[in-house]
Amino acid sequence: MMKLTLEQIAARYTKKENAVKRRIIICGGTGCIANGSLRVRDAMIREMKNAGIDADIELRPEGTAGPEVHFSKSGCQGFCQMGPILRIEPEGIFYGHVHEEDAAEIVQATLINGEIIERLVYVSPTTHKPCCYEKDIDFYNRQNRVVLKNCTIDPEDVEEYISRGGYFGARKALVEMKPEDVCQTMLDSGLRGRGGGGFPTGLKWKYTLASKGDRKYVICNGDEGDPGAFMDRSVMEGNPHAVIEGMMIAGKAIGADEGVVYVRAEYPLAVKRMRQAVEKALEYGLLGDNLFDSGFNFRVRIMEGAGAFVCGEETALIASVEGNRGMPSPKPPFPAQSGLYGKPTVINNVETLASVPYILREGPKVYRMVGTEKSPGTKTFALTGHVANTGLIEVPFGTTLREIVFNIGGGVTDNKGVVTGRNFKSVQIGGPSGGCLTPEMLDMPLDFDSLKGAGAMVGSGGLVVMNDQTCMVRIARFFMQFTQNESCGKCVPCREGTKQMLALLDDIIQGRATGQTLELLEQVAKAVQLGSLCGLGKTAPNPVLSTLRYFRDEYESHVFKKICPVGECKALARPEIIPEKCKGCGACARKCPVSAITGKIKEPHHIDPEKCIKCGVCKSTCRFEAVKGI
Repeated sequence: MMKLTLEQIAARYTKKENAVKRRIIICGGTGCIANGSLRVRDAMIREMKNAGIDADIELRPEGTAGPEVHFSKSGCQGFCQMGPILRIEPEGIFYGHVHEEDAAEIVQATLINGEIIERLVYVSPTTHKPCCYEKDIDFYNRQNRVVLKNCTIDPEDVEEYISRGGYFGARKALVEMKPEDVCQTMLDSGLRGRGGGGFPTGLKWKYTLASKGDRKYVICNGDEGDPGAFMDRSVMEGNPHAVIEGMMIAGKAIGADEGVVYVRAEYPLAVKRMRQAVEKALEYGLLGDNLFDSGFNFRVRIMEGAGAFVCGEETALIASVEGNRGMPSPKPPFPAQSGLYGKPTVINNVETLASVPYILREGPKVYRMVGTEKSPGTKTFALTGHVANTGLIEVPFGTTLREIVFNIGGGVTDNKGVVTGRNFKSVQIGGPSGGCLTPEMLDMPLDFDSLKGAGAMVGSGGLVVMNDQTCMVRIARFFMQFTQNESCGKCVPCREGTKQMLALLDDIIQGRATGQTLELLEQVAKAVQLGSLCGLGKTAPNPVLSTLRYFRDEYESHVFKKICPVGECKALARPEIIPEKCKGCGACARKCPVSAITGKIKEPHHIDPEKCIKCGVCKSTCRFEAVKGI
């Protein structure tokens, strides 16, 4: 049982927090730690003590003199490309790319003299103006953070989470509400599953509540495996108690007393912090028996997955938790009827569960104030690719692609990462299960229904931005290679169909394809989509069908002209003569069998790619190695 109430714990923490004059927060997400953020922390503590500044990494017990500076770590602060990130409060100073060598200067210039170190602040890629404070950075101020809001607190301090309203929603559900009331609250909020399918959370809980069983289970699906996606990982690393609290509320809603967090083993920091959060929750009486004197019991265990992409599918995940090979099963029965160990089970992904405490605490009406009518609330996205500002973002459903790419993202870059006005070509949304969005869709509101109509899906939330130098056939092949490797092999359409689609895509980029290849590719893709057993197989053809739908001319150029328009496919590179190397001798023009080369003597020559049959005669004839792409 809890020795103190939530209000008493929150008040105690707030009192200790207010006793500190300044707080420095170093990003403690995986990316920043890999770049040395914890070494920055140690160096900063050392330099502050050398300067006579009383600093500590933990708030001291109530009743003692607090440190002058509280230096804490956070979860992922989102702006990954700026890591390691260091924030100084209460000023709101934002420093990026901080290294331990900068520690002495930060202490002297900023903490002692009150000066801003301009080389460490963010510079807008469009206005080129320095932004000294987080509130001035478009990457942050254009977001609406709900799930990610608490990723700036210390993820290993349960008292700080409680001081921010943590576990108040769980107490309300356990003490004041019936299971039916909790389900109805979720239905009223309109929360839909953030794992990709978008199924109404309240409806899933209601079905599980109605199923009969002597035991029921709650499973948190943290098996995030999409290329370029790291939303769930960051939430587990930065806001683990919200996930546990969401599971407690789900347990109350369906009548479960046990929860399982299934985390892929490739996320060691997420595993560590989730386990620490469970231990702290047990220590504070937030997990265990008779929670909040309600008579409700709930326990959580953490299980590491082996990294199979298919285990993101519900029934495959259940098989893995049971100790079997992760392979999907036919539905029905659905997990709500017969799930873990044959008992009714509700499975939600990390972001869905982390959204639940906010809804219970603030109410469904407040939650519905952002987003769209059919897709309320916010969604986290991992923004990567040819975009100036990469990282983790959270925006309301209904936000346009233009807002994300050009305002939050800072614009499209060239292949060297520089904003040069390079044209936007596409965004791959939803990872291997998603599809591509084109320039014509820049002003389309992003939500479950509009994306479905465009042949794409929200998926887990990966957003890969591509400029006009990207070959869409190679992009389709990249995702097909991934899904083919990850196919569990249980059903023939997925096992053999993905292999055949990959082979056909290889034919296209290697110049072996014919018009029949395109027809066959489309036929196989539709067959796999219709005939596969689980969601992985059914959505595996999406990148192929989507690129065929919007970039068919690019496929046809590969097939019929044997030219890759952007020159990424080496076998189909556009033939050209390098002007700097060409001496204008005319030997290549005289040897060309189709008269595709023109030019004046002693001046650079030119190859007409429409006429060129890529026979290679010009390349073998040229003594100056001026011919490329053949």
